[in-house]
Amino acid sequence: MKVAIGPSSFAAKDRTPLDMLTRAGVEILPNPYGRRLDQDETIALLREADGLIAGLEPLNRTVLASAKNLKALARVGIGMTNVDREAAADLGIKVSFTPDAPAAAVAEMTICCMLALCRRLVAVNNATRAGRWTKDVSQGLSGLPVLLVGYGRTGREVGRLLRAFGTKVMVCDPFVTQADLTDGETAVSLEDGLAVARVVSLHASGEDVILDDAAFARMPEGVILLNASRGALVDEKALLTALDAGRIGGVWFDAFWREPYDGELCHYEQTLLTPHVCTYTVQCRKDMETTAVSNLLRDLGLTA
Repeated sequence: MKVAIGPSSFAAKDRTPLDMLTRAGVEILPNPYGRRLDQDETIALLREADGLIAGLEPLNRTVLASAKNLKALARVGIGMTNVDREAAADLGIKVSFTPDAPAAAVAEMTICCMLALCRRLVAVNNATRAGRWTKDVSQGLSGLPVLLVGYGRTGREVGRLLRAFGTKVMVCDPFVTQADLTDGETAVSLEDGLAVARVVSLHASGEDVILDDAAFARMPEGVILLNASRGALVDEKALLTALDAGRIGGVWFDAFWREPYDGELCHYEQTLLTPHVCTYTVQCRKDMETTAVSNLLRDLGLTA
């Protein structure tokens, strides 16, 4: 059997997942470009593939229908918006993903960027390096009202880490009630949470806009917005308007409306932008990649 590799960074730091494929006796078809594949490149890579280790390349009906030998695909990661799961089911292609592995890494990065923005680390670093010895008073996490929008695996891990700081954690999730939460966490509506939160952190699924002009209008001035989930959850124009008005005090995005991102957020001093790297830790990549390989071999009827 032949297995195609979509992610350009697959096994870059640890060969274990490649060794698992080799022991299973498959022929590996590597990504030849060292970057995310476009539709035509994905079609070409899958021409003879029986299985796919999938990244963020487009896996729509056109691509999947062209892959005549494809029996299974295993997504490295949790997001599935690039995979047409209905088309895969129609074509008899088994689909799997790795929902558990990314939670810890994404939560760590979220806390890291929350602290960086609350304590104004980028601004004071730049000022000090420019010869300005400026001692501004910043915001700590103790007692800080933080709204987590979405409380799945990653949201729960962020909440767990925040409790160590004594943060006031509010949770907005249609599938979560107060009975589902731990002591110190409060279930709120989006409207109520936005009215009092000093930090809003997005961990929701889907592609529907959650933060639009009306949502930003509810926020107190100086709110910090964190998005480790999906760019589409935020109306880009509404965010830029809120930044121009001074309503938003800091922004971190790791997932964007289009990638690579070179849009207007790059021109604001209060933005911290990372290139979709929340899961890029040695531990997380190995966990996701080995799990994806195990899933793929299982669905192909092979053993490592």
